[in-house]
Amino acid sequence: MTLFLTDDDVRAAFAWPEAIAALRAAYAAPMSDAMFPPRTMARGDGLWLRTLSGVLADSGLMGGKMIAASMRNRRASYLIPLFDQETVELVALLDGNSVTGFRTAATSALAVDVLAPAGPLTVGVIGSGFEAQHHVRALAAVREISSVTVFSPNPASRARFVDRLADLGLEMTVAESAPAAVAGADLVICAARSRDESPTLHGAWLEPGMTVVSIGSTLPEQRELDTAAIARAARIVADQVDEVVHETGDMIEAGRAGITCDGTIASLADVVGGRAPGRPSPDAIVIYKSVGAAVQDLAVAAMCVRRATESSAGTVLPVSITPALK
Repeated sequence: MTLFLTDDDVRAAFAWPEAIAALRAAYAAPMSDAMFPPRTMARGDGLWLRTLSGVLADSGLMGGKMIAASMRNRRASYLIPLFDQETVELVALLDGNSVTGFRTAATSALAVDVLAPAGPLTVGVIGSGFEAQHHVRALAAVREISSVTVFSPNPASRARFVDRLADLGLEMTVAESAPAAVAGADLVICAARSRDESPTLHGAWLEPGMTVVSIGSTLPEQRELDTAAIARAARIVADQVDEVVHETGDMIEAGRAGITCDGTIASLADVVGGRAPGRPSPDAIVIYKSVGAAVQDLAVAAMCVRRATESSAGTVLPVSITPALK
């Protein structure tokens, strides 16, 4: 039978430690381009339908995520189907809205855990929305945080960020500028889209030993890091190397400036799996850059289905699809 999880069901089943553990296992498992092909995008007049698909090596499941969006109506729907690899039965259908936000932050936390130096982390956050809040919560599940400093242009948003994370019991302060939030940090989280697509983090602000998480530039027209930040990085780790290099405004602009990353970039899967080194030295500046990947959606969705099943949550559909004999 097929289990359906609403967005509320997903939120109830989700847990940061379990999500990060599921991602660690998924990224450490054998992974090939054939198992996780490039995402596709169908476009219409003010419409697009993005599809990500993949086969998980460690859970016996395969599936995808479809994002249907109407830009003119400012609406989007997210659907994740999961299939059993042996029987190809439809195991679950999930509303993928919250999965998308959860998996981004959980994957960033995994990347920080393997890239940042050991010990408590002083965190600077550029941005104060749900992505920024998710990232702090995810990090707190795997690493000790000594303090958090946040900047976003709106003072009310900064105050709301601090208030919504008060339950973590962390030392939290607000900054009046992005450079002030970055100064002295061990870890910098970039989780704010620039209104005019100009960079929100400049390389001149970075200090030796910093780890940078960049999640806000996923398309050619978007920029989050300036060319100096790319140039100063001794290591760039990407969740999707080809897409990060060729389809993000940050890297495209760096290439135009003559800055290449051929000798510095590695995939997160290779770093987690021990096939490529992470931080080259304690003083190195390391960037983790994310555009999102099917393995992240599927690993987190599978974890939510497992936890929902254990607690008898969700709705078992009265009917399902029947696999056809071929």
